[in-house]
Amino acid sequence: MSTFRVLQFNMQFGQMWDDAYPDRAPVNLDMTIAEIRRHDADIILLQEVEHAVPGGVQVEPPPHYTRLRAELKGYDSWFSYPKSDPRELPFGIGLAIFSRTPLHGQMRRDVPSPPVEFDFFGKKTTPTDRVLIGAKTTVLGHELQLYNTHLLAFFMLGSSSSTHPFQRNLVADQLVASPGATILTGDFNVSHHNSLIKQFADCGFDTVQQTAVTWRRRPYVLDHVFFNSPLRCTGHRVQPTPASDHHMVVADFDFARQPGGPASVAADIGHAQRAHPERRAGGGEPKRRATDRS
Repeated sequence: MSTFRVLQFNMQFGQMWDDAYPDRAPVNLDMTIAEIRRHDADIILLQEVEHAVPGGVQVEPPPHYTRLRAELKGYDSWFSYPKSDPRELPFGIGLAIFSRTPLHGQMRRDVPSPPVEFDFFGKKTTPTDRVLIGAKTTVLGHELQLYNTHLLAFFMLGSSSSTHPFQRNLVADQLVASPGATILTGDFNVSHHNSLIKQFADCGFDTVQQTAVTWRRRPYVLDHVFFNSPLRCTGHRVQPTPASDHHMVVADFDFARQPGGPASVAADIGHAQRAHPERRAGGGEPKRRATDRS
């Protein structure tokens, strides 16, 4: 039985991590590309691909995405900036999806931000809108819906997404409308992530992990890979990397989940061991990846 691998990564426009001076660290897209390649993922979902330009100018073609597309040969891809806005701050913007199997049905949806006023270096401003992108592909003979997003960090503005739930609710509505096999990834910027996980669980989606910190600046679980019942997670890890202030989330999936069955192989093994104590985990042949070669 084959599996496929998903890589979730907020690449912070290629800016490396520096423990002493993180905001002054250089941009090293070569390191970003090497880190992405290292995981041999079948599907790659990225946030903060580009570095925002003052005044809301959006460079076309997007330079980092163009380089990634050239370097990641053998992948189909889809990219979108958020809506152009002169209030845009000099951080990372833009989402991308890369897939070893062809993409179709590409979509984008604006995710409006509320007018929460905050101070940025002595200037009062309000946040710009975010975006949700999606595409479909066929993996292991099954159609798979992919979504990717990057929501507003309300905790940086002295507020929370529980107080301003519109962005989360919009994404949840998109999940409810996607009954087939679906994966949603992103930097959700929810510091108290349990409420986010419960909300999406009510929509039928599990996250591959909720305990390992995914951000270097604060001990928060901001980055997630959500999936619904046609899929089963066969393994995952949070991979620290010097290529960003975010860690990578890597997850393997198959389509072997039975109706009402466990969301992960680990849960499946635990259930089997409770039901049949004589069985031990780890036996049998290893599962094969969708891209494994004989």
